[in-house]
Amino acid sequence: MVDLPKKKVGIVSCSGEELPEGTVTRLAALKVLEKLRPADTVTICLPLFLAGGEGDRAFARFYPTIAVDGCELRCAARATELYSSKPAASFVVSELVAENGLSRPEGRRRLNPAGIQAVNLTAARIASTVDELLGKRWDRRSGSFAGSTSDLISPAEISLAQSASVEKEATCACGSGIPIQKVLINGQEITFVALPLIFKQLREAAKAPSEATFRELIDTVKIYNPIPAEVEPRYAEALQHEYSQFWTQDPAQ
Repeated sequence: MVDLPKKKVGIVSCSGEELPEGTVTRLAALKVLEKLRPADTVTICLPLFLAGGEGDRAFARFYPTIAVDGCELRCAARATELYSSKPAASFVVSELVAENGLSRPEGRRRLNPAGIQAVNLTAARIASTVDELLGKRWDRRSGSFAGSTSDLISPAEISLAQSASVEKEATCACGSGIPIQKVLINGQEITFVALPLIFKQLREAAKAPSEATFRELIDTVKIYNPIPAEVEPRYAEALQHEYSQFWTQDPAQ
């Protein structure tokens, strides 16, 4: 197995601005990313994801993601499933509000008290799901998960978060450290997750290009990338060629 970076959870939120619930999704996601679980989460930019952002798509293929949508259209969840894989969890703000008997959020630029309640509720639900996905344990003495902080967001924080002058430092999935490499196969560029690490690991183990090495190579690549059986021979040939070139390169380069 390849030694990949620490497992984190990606959060992709609705980018709709025509509904207050869309504002709730972004503020709730930001709360989790910056305050509740900053060490365990990264943000996935939905517009970049849709535009073909390889870093975000690679992250969503390999690590669990939580989709947070404002309404029943579920744009974030559907996009994640279409371009990577089905989200590990999915929430819809309008449904959470209804299920918990809250008033509907109002105000797209500045949320009303009901909107602040919805942010708190959604952020807490996301944070607890992150803990479940990462297998965190409950600390009975402290009555909380290790490293957790208050799940509540204040009206003052809402105001700051909605101010364009405030800088945010949520970690992006494109900088998650999951390396990808594109390989040309039959005139088409195919993106492979973790391929640079696989190559590096094989070379560090002094495994020169050979039939045995190539078999190990394709078996390892298949752990992290779906390869249909009917195209496996073509993929294997291309990957063998790439590794043979990599083997001859100066490791210092």
